[in-house]
Amino acid sequence: MNNPIALALLAAAPLFAPAAFAQQYPSKAIRFIVPFPPGGTSDIQGRMIADKLGPRLGQQVIIDNRGGANGAIGMEIVARAPADGYTMIIATVGTWTVGPHLKRLPYDVLTDFAPLVHIATTPGVMIVHPSMPVKSVKELIALARLRPTELTFGSAGIGGFGHMCGELFSVLAKVRMTHVPYKGSAPALIDLIGGHIQVLFNSALPTMPHIRTGKARALATTGAQRMTILPDLPTVAEAGVPGYENSTWSALGVPARTPQSIVDRLNKEINAVLQLPEVQEAARAEGSMITGGTPAQFQEILKSELAKFGKLIKAAGIKGDAGG
Repeated sequence: MNNPIALALLAAAPLFAPAAFAQQYPSKAIRFIVPFPPGGTSDIQGRMIADKLGPRLGQQVIIDNRGGANGAIGMEIVARAPADGYTMIIATVGTWTVGPHLKRLPYDVLTDFAPLVHIATTPGVMIVHPSMPVKSVKELIALARLRPTELTFGSAGIGGFGHMCGELFSVLAKVRMTHVPYKGSAPALIDLIGGHIQVLFNSALPTMPHIRTGKARALATTGAQRMTILPDLPTVAEAGVPGYENSTWSALGVPARTPQSIVDRLNKEINAVLQLPEVQEAARAEGSMITGGTPAQFQEILKSELAKFGKLIKAAGIKGDAGG
């Protein structure tokens, strides 16, 4: 080939390829991995986003539930997927930031994923069985100090949100409670109502009915601010444990090396979905706060939370598999 114009165009082709690829994206359905069984927080939020995101992208967004290993199976699928924007994952704080400290994983959350967007933050509620002779966080601390290791707190499993809430409380309040892990938050809540455990940190939505009927007594919420659905309930920090804050959250990622133009497009469209009135209302109903934001903001949250839970896990001497 001796044509100088043709040679110049051929040489420049790689420079234009990413732009052309981004303009064509998406040209097929997008797979949305949920690394947990149907019905959980990640699944509900993922389906809500997928339903609204598909029309905005002009392609179907297909939910693919790949539960197992506390989210690690789904995370590995995405980490090993082609970096072309057609596979993304939604996972919670336990999978993103607790699991890496408790188990050797076949991926690195900082290097094998490109952060996409932080979705929502959801505080929990600290409840006790109504037979407990305490009506405040300070009274619970006093009782726990009188009866070290006798009080039990349940959770959905080692490394899960409720477990981390309880361990953070124990470290900051300087008390010792015995952790009782369950295979999910529902059986833990049932045992709290039945009086088999004394304390539970749980999400607000399934807990509210039992608070209203008096089967559980709410002492505080776990976030940095009071919850809009429980405005009269203080935060744990307000109630006597300065510096306490722990909320579960969910966020989206794609395989590392996904073209920046695609990351930016997905981030823009997902943020638009998160601002829809019906999405905002659904979040408020479950006590969540939509966050959204840039990939860089999610990256900073991820690094900060990894450091936070690393210190907590070391201080509490936690060992075992992580929960999602």
